[in-house]
Amino acid sequence: MSNQTRLQALSNFLKSRRAAITPASAGLAEGTRRRTPGLRREEVAQLAGVSNTWYTWLEQGRDIKVSPSVLECIAGALRLTKDERNYLFALALENGPGMAAFQQEEASVISPSLQKILQELTTCPTIISDRRCGIVGWNEAAAHVFLDFAQLLPEERNMIRLLFVRKEFQRLAVNWEQFVRGFLSIFRAYYGQYMEDSWYDNFIAEMKAQHPAFHALWEESRVSSAPDVVLEFRHAKAGKMLFHLTSLQVHGSTDLRCSIYTPAKDSNTEAKLEQLMKLHRYND
Repeated sequence: MSNQTRLQALSNFLKSRRAAITPASAGLAEGTRRRTPGLRREEVAQLAGVSNTWYTWLEQGRDIKVSPSVLECIAGALRLTKDERNYLFALALENGPGMAAFQQEEASVISPSLQKILQELTTCPTIISDRRCGIVGWNEAAAHVFLDFAQLLPEERNMIRLLFVRKEFQRLAVNWEQFVRGFLSIFRAYYGQYMEDSWYDNFIAEMKAQHPAFHALWEESRVSSAPDVVLEFRHAKAGKMLFHLTSLQVHGSTDLRCSIYTPAKDSNTEAKLEQLMKLHRYND
């Protein structure tokens, strides 16, 4: 990420988070003639205890010096989550907390123990992805609910791209935008963590150029390393299915993530999935 790109990302992030806070929630009067959603710049500066000019320059993406203590005040004023705070620090401080040193590309290898976990989660569709949201592992349940990733070339197995390219995903998720937001929030967390990897800027530029929906959702600037989402799917063969998405970081030398779709307890999703897999084995 170039310095200009970093500062522009910081500017976009601050604007989006400021727009997401209502004056009432911040303990401020609504007032009249408010032209923009959320807080004004001067209101954020007031809440953070910094000068309006300094905060304006920061939000404009000017190359100014910032300190961790002042950033803490900005994070508090904007009510940032832990993940959002880490993202702010990574963008504002080139060597700030939360930014891992860039490492050269290395193949992501799934350990035998992790492969065993995949196999044991028979009725929980599970996907293993790398720090670029590339799909490097999946179980049988995931292949039935989503698509057979084995039929794709390795370079095509990027979850972010598939969400916008493959019609199966767009038809599957009833709340498709919520589904996408969860993955984009994870992707943005990686983006802030590995900002020296130029692959991210190239990929984002490509997606923005090819998919207007990506552009709109990406500009929301949501950040979360582990979103907990309830998803409703309309499967072509199994019908309505409800899942809880739990995203877990896999500790080790490679930065892998385990996304587990657990059938909702008070639904017949698990039974439908078992029947779907049974029919497939019978037809084979």
